[in-house]
Amino acid sequence: MPATPKSSADRPVVAVLCERATDRPPGLDGLPVDFRYCAADGLRAAVDGARALMLWDFFSTAVRDVWDDAGSLEWIHVTAAGVDTLLFDELRDSAVVVTNAHGVFDRPIAEYVLGAVIAHAKDSLRSYDLQRGRQWQHRETRSVLGARALVVGTGAIGRETARLLRAAGLEVRGAGRVARGDDPDFGTIVASSNLVAEVAWADHVVLAAPLTSATRGLVDAAVLAAMRPGTHLVNVARGPIVDETALLAALHDGRIAATLDVFDTEPLPPDHPLWDAPNVTVTAHMSGDVIGWRDTLAAQFATNVHRWLAGEPLLNIVDKKLGYIPTGDR
Repeated sequence: MPATPKSSADRPVVAVLCERATDRPPGLDGLPVDFRYCAADGLRAAVDGARALMLWDFFSTAVRDVWDDAGSLEWIHVTAAGVDTLLFDELRDSAVVVTNAHGVFDRPIAEYVLGAVIAHAKDSLRSYDLQRGRQWQHRETRSVLGARALVVGTGAIGRETARLLRAAGLEVRGAGRVARGDDPDFGTIVASSNLVAEVAWADHVVLAAPLTSATRGLVDAAVLAAMRPGTHLVNVARGPIVDETALLAALHDGRIAATLDVFDTEPLPPDHPLWDAPNVTVTAHMSGDVIGWRDTLAAQFATNVHRWLAGEPLLNIVDKKLGYIPTGDR
């Protein structure tokens, strides 16, 4: 890793992939590197000779298409918690370091989940429908105190979610790769590979796991069928973790309710049946996006740029084989 450059001639080039070529992440102008901003159609030229790449358009899959021209890359930073849209075999097998936005979204997503749990318990969807119809209908709703939540995914987001749900009075368990007891955040962690046998315990099943080969399709028809009637599914992870066809069937059968922030196809097409499915709340992949989140992401990247230039270890290094930062068994 180089020392901090003293002139523009020896400043390293950092490519920044944006949704539009005119986009600019905030607060990066003073960094001692030369940025090349581009959209996907300009990425091939931008990565030629670049030593680092920032994915400001963090859902783009364009890196795979230009990999043959990215031979100078040492480091790729993804401004998201999940890196599933980036990773491909050639990158996994390379020496390129991948970092992510670990820590930025933990609390906002946990707050979204708590809000979803409370909204479900207080029958908010029904209240909105009644309000639109100008109907005054007194009802009794549930308390979240003593309700049970199974959080699938025991990484940083899952742990922050567990802490917040516990603070609200819920009983919480985790589901991860390895079952164990006496966890400081979850108490009990069950094996996510055995969800069919575990989901009947829960009133709320929260998906907060990374998308990997082990979690793709994890919540399938069998898992959905094993949920108790009235179970509330919250997905703040990735759409493909859930079998959408089976989910639609369960919703239309009236067996479960769902709050969904992620989907197989995003944006969710206007004609997608989930829009009109019963007992479902749809949001536009925004559970972690609180006011100021872009500034926080850019500042996190800037911190790592300074470490990179100084030859110091980078923060938030992803295990490319696992597909996430191994802070615990997910």
